Amino acid sequence: MPPNAQGAPWVRTRLRTAPVSAVAFGVLVLVTAFLAAVLPRAVEAYETDGLREALATASPESTVLELKAPPPGLERPDAARADVVRPESLAAVDGRARALLPAPLRADRAESAYGVRTGKSLEALDASLPRPGGLPPRFTLLAQSGAAGHATVREGRLPTVRTPVTVGTRVVEGAVTTETARVLRLRAGSTLTLSGFLDGPLTVRITGVLEPRHPRRSYWSAEPVLRTPGLASTSARPPRYYWEAGVLLAPGASPALLGGEGEPEQYWRFAPATGRLTGADASALVDAVASLEDGPALVRMRGAAGPTARLSTGLEQVVGSYAQTRDVITPVVAVAVFGIAAIAVVVLVMSAGVAAARRDAELALLRARGGSLGGIAGRLLAETAVPAVPAAVCGLLLAVLVVDEARPLPAVFGAGAVALLACAALPVRAVVAHRRPRAHQERDDLAEARPGGRRTVAELTLLVLAVGSVVTLRRRGTDGAGDLLVSAAPVLVGLVAALVLVRLYPLPLRWAAGPAGRLRGVVGFLSLARAGRSPAAVATLPLLALLTALTTAAFGGSVLAGVADARDRAALLETGADARIATTDAKPLPAGLARTVREVAGVRQVTAVGFAFLSERASDETRSVTVVGVEPETYAELARQMDLGGFPADRLGAGGGVLDAVASPEVAERLGRAPRRIVTDGGAVTVRITAVRPRTPAVPEGEFLLVDAAGLKGSGGPTTLLASGAGLDAKALRATVRGAGSNLTVTPRAEVRAALSDSPLQAGAERIYVWAVLAGAGYALLALVLGLLRSAPERAALLARLRTLGLTPRQGRRLLGLEALPLALLAAGGGMAVGWAAVRLLAPGVDLDRLALAGVSGGTAPQGAALRADLWSLALPAAGAVLLTGAVAVAQAWWAGRRTPITHLRAGDMR
Repeated sequence: MPPNAQGAPWVRTRLRTAPVSAVAFGVLVLVTAFLAAVLPRAVEAYETDGLREALATASPESTVLELKAPPPGLERPDAARADVVRPESLAAVDGRARALLPAPLRADRAESAYGVRTGKSLEALDASLPRPGGLPPRFTLLAQSGAAGHATVREGRLPTVRTPVTVGTRVVEGAVTTETARVLRLRAGSTLTLSGFLDGPLTVRITGVLEPRHPRRSYWSAEPVLRTPGLASTSARPPRYYWEAGVLLAPGASPALLGGEGEPEQYWRFAPATGRLTGADASALVDAVASLEDGPALVRMRGAAGPTARLSTGLEQVVGSYAQTRDVITPVVAVAVFGIAAIAVVVLVMSAGVAAARRDAELALLRARGGSLGGIAGRLLAETAVPAVPAAVCGLLLAVLVVDEARPLPAVFGAGAVALLACAALPVRAVVAHRRPRAHQERDDLAEARPGGRRTVAELTLLVLAVGSVVTLRRRGTDGAGDLLVSAAPVLVGLVAALVLVRLYPLPLRWAAGPAGRLRGVVGFLSLARAGRSPAAVATLPLLALLTALTTAAFGGSVLAGVADARDRAALLETGADARIATTDAKPLPAGLARTVREVAGVRQVTAVGFAFLSERASDETRSVTVVGVEPETYAELARQMDLGGFPADRLGAGGGVLDAVASPEVAERLGRAPRRIVTDGGAVTVRITAVRPRTPAVPEGEFLLVDAAGLKGSGGPTTLLASGAGLDAKALRATVRGAGSNLTVTPRAEVRAALSDSPLQAGAERIYVWAVLAGAGYALLALVLGLLRSAPERAALLARLRTLGLTPRQGRRLLGLEALPLALLAAGGGMAVGWAAVRLLAPGVDLDRLALAGVSGGTAPQGAALRADLWSLALPAAGAVLLTGAVAVAQAWWAGRRTPITHLRAGDMR
């Protein structure tokens, strides 16, 4: 070549030489970068959805920010006091206060409101109003802004102010909702006469009946009585009931409220806007609320609303409950993330190993001819960066397109880490393998490999980390937020087990090779000999990937199975059967309803139960005990079917004036086993406890006493039906019950079960876990393929040689299949053992209650929603690993058999 001539560029030449390998490597990096970028975005997305859902489903009373200020003092003239509470003044304060809300709090202007209200309800003097307990109804008056935009006028018109209202005005206009008008028998044109004013009652003329457009939103529900009247009770014994309702006045009528004894107050309600909140804003929200309630933000608010203004909200409790659930779920999800990350790293390293093995002779020649390690590493870095960097960028962009509402930085870090590893794996592998020139290829099979001191130290360090993480998780649980070592415990256990198995792997092969050599055929001996002399990297890395994948799948499957079991149990404890039918007013069920329900499709059995209450006192404090009257035969069978404190039917017999009873442990301890006379709502009876059960279908929580309903002579009859049936038709059941009466409710167990998984936090965590396990399985399969590809040329040459000696294609397939079988069996057996051990070791520290049962009350939540090893999660992935390994080996044998032996045999070939 002339001195000034330029050679072909290295990168272009190498990529053109092996375009398929470059494309495959780019696809691997793209998929891995996509997963690394999309996982943090998906986690943040479901956390964001969870926060918004928590705020949306919480009652507006809990989430609204209410700034209150007392009315102007009596030392000021009435005209000045009236000017302070007029709509113009309140609107100015509203604008200033809204601007002072600390980030990330923002007000939803559509649902926010301001005005003047009576802090104490006023008694109505009108005799025509309903009085359920003989007491007159009481009304809360609200001169609130924005009524026209939040209601539809069904009758009459909106209230207005025709002449300026002063403190002495005693006639104002108002409006009520359709529900208030229905309950209190009001209409447009009605008048309310309210006491509590020194110089005569206040008259409110009802000018309109309004239909709320969004009754569950903050405008109407921040003050529930404004939307729907409710029954309140006095503290007397027995209590007396009266109606509490709200009346909406014209905003300009607020000065009239200053002249009464209703404790008027100014208020500004800010409904939080959730559209721009993210999961990362949870802690900032709590800090902002704390500052508004008693901090610098409150000082600024008082500068706008007055020196005595105060702000109250329950938003911090809602966000705090969400944060607690998130903090419990995050470490469990991190287990799956660590698992797939470990497997992805192994696969990327294996891909570099395959490329390095394919080019080992080339790199050795370059090194022998004077190539420097830096020069070789730089060329390999450039060669891998050309497909890896664009692929990582494409993976990042694809992740952003798939999940568009999340912070970009974590995704950039994830994709960047993948690109860095993909670019550096091959140069580092080549530098380590060729750090000194060598004249020939050294053996690196399992039979000759001897672990060095550095490897021993690294393995011992990993063992210490695994032991420490397991001990920490068992002692402390998953409550320590941000402790990555604890979340990595299952992966560390799998890694330690893989390293132990790699050290022990050659021993059984050597033991089995001797007896196999004495058999008639050569396939068994050759396969064991080949498996024992496979390159150490070919055996170690695939085994590491398989064990990590199997451990993650077993742990994840056990988590999902535990979650499903806990929810099934919680749904059963909520209903007591496959469906629960009850009256809303505690009146007896309609006659013949049980027979009608039995005819509904899918219903197998129906039992009726009635409830009474025990008046017996075991101490100075009255303790409530539910007495349940049941049909012994059908109820005992239902309890056995539902596994809720089953008992023989003869335990509820009767004889000699004594009723046999089944009681909860607390009741049995109080009453004892001897006959005991008790007083119920239906009269006095004598009971004898014959069995003790912790739960029963009719009473999923609390103390209970089961007796034969025939012995409760004074009871009013059954009030609840419990129906069982695997294929129960909920729609048909509801249609049947609806025809029997309007005071009946139907609660199917399946619907309760479905509601337990509706939380975005729960559903998102489960979805990520499932996808992580599937991705881990895909990477494990790819690790098998890469391991076989690394030794594929050597295997093909071996088959070619053996075919020249008379080996048949069928024997060739058997040889490769049996050669791969020991590694697959080791991975499957080790994966099952390690998965079971990981679940047993880590179960005491993993709390599945919040992941499975967020929002379920402690009484009906099943005890022991703990992590348990799931047989299918252990067996299915292991069986799949064996089958996939065999299939890959057979496919390779089939492909090699299609080519002639001369293709693989060349003079001087050392394979």
